[in-house]
Amino acid sequence: MTVHNPEKALSRKQRLQERQRRQLLAVDVVDKAEGKVRKAESELAVAVAEAVRVFGDEPSACEGLDMPAETIRRFLALARDAGVEPLDTTDGPATP
Repeated sequence: MTVHNPEKALSRKQRLQERQRRQLLAVDVVDKAEGKVRKAESELAVAVAEAVRVFGDEPSACEGLDMPAETIRRFLALARDAGVEPLDTTDGPATP
């Protein structure tokens, strides 16, 4: 014969609720961090696009930034997605 102890059932329920609370908190923290990473990547992409503009081309920017070409291209793609063209010189200084 099995005896059910309501305190143990409640304890299991409380443990489950606490575990779910911690899981939800972890998901919330990860979601917020992902948002910060996306924002930082976007800002870095714009900065890399500006650097390519300043250095004149991708190879020079790779050397000047000490950044692999694949990484430069990834950030340039992100910048283009955000509407920033890395080699757009229309707003740059006028040539004499």
